[in-house]
Amino acid sequence: MNSRTLPVNRLTQIEQARLNVMNEGAFASPWLSDWISQSWQRCLQQGMQPHDEVGFAPLSQAQINRTLDRNHDFVQAARPELERLGRAIAGTSFFALITDAQGVVVDVGGGIDRHDKRVDAIARIGIDLSEQAVGTTAISAALNTQKPVWLHRGEHFFNDTSVYSCAGAPLWNGQGECIGMLDLTGVMSQERPELMHLAALSACSISNALLLRQAHHLLLRLNWPGRLTGDDHDGLLLLDEEGRVLGANLLAREMLNLVKHTQPHASDLFAIPMGLLFDAATHANSMEVPLWSGLHLHIKAGLQKTFQNASQPAATGALHQIQSAVINKAIAHAKGNVAQAAKALGISRATLYRKLARKNSH
Repeated sequence: MNSRTLPVNRLTQIEQARLNVMNEGAFASPWLSDWISQSWQRCLQQGMQPHDEVGFAPLSQAQINRTLDRNHDFVQAARPELERLGRAIAGTSFFALITDAQGVVVDVGGGIDRHDKRVDAIARIGIDLSEQAVGTTAISAALNTQKPVWLHRGEHFFNDTSVYSCAGAPLWNGQGECIGMLDLTGVMSQERPELMHLAALSACSISNALLLRQAHHLLLRLNWPGRLTGDDHDGLLLLDEEGRVLGANLLAREMLNLVKHTQPHASDLFAIPMGLLFDAATHANSMEVPLWSGLHLHIKAGLQKTFQNASQPAATGALHQIQSAVINKAIAHAKGNVAQAAKALGISRATLYRKLARKNSH
């Protein structure tokens, strides 16, 4: 099918929805997602009209510099995924945009046709693509709904933006905050809602890459039992040397029911002594771990590479201190009974004796 000959029924439905909401004042349309009609209504309430000209004005150079400085780590984390995305969409007219949480473009990728004014208008760093600036877009929708979205042609608010088809997905930092979004945009393109899946996967990869740039002591990869760890479908949890949570990706937050802006201790999440997590990281082991809810997770633990390689003596010392404290506490609770202490720690009596021997040798 030619990219310019879209299914008439679909375009007719979008046009009817525009008539219902914009001209007749309806609050919804059977052919329109609620979040789109709500965005249209916000635009109308701000005095915008679909026929108004959209200027796509950039920020000042000083504002652009400040925006790029604030988002430097974020942009650097996104670059490898933008390159991979470029290969995925190379045979289409789509290109990629990264924006900050305010909808300002901070990076672009993919095949960008600068000879097409409609492409060049938005594929520039510093362009404000927020709802307040350019009406309903996948960018503003993903930032508002904080979910992946698909927005096609006339579902945009302005006539000037009805040439675009866009898939958008939010990007997250380690504290569970939406910090921007990834957008895949085509001009006068055939409808491709499957790009929403690609945008969501790529946004997950970017968010994970940003999280892993954060300094940490211990990385826990989480998944449900029976599912392998090692890819972007893992929950990622970063801990400091004392076992306190430094950051987590969205999947880990959902698995562990983590609340934003909190830093719980690992012992508040996992129903095992924290020393076992460090032990697993030292030996690159995987294990199933109980949660206090009664659920279990499959966990693969690892020490941060720079910590593991550059600071091995300090790391080993800190690890021995943590393990010693856990062992001493367990033996004290068991009133010196090593068998009971080993059972409480979830390890064999022989393993505990070996740890005691190593502890006494230091």
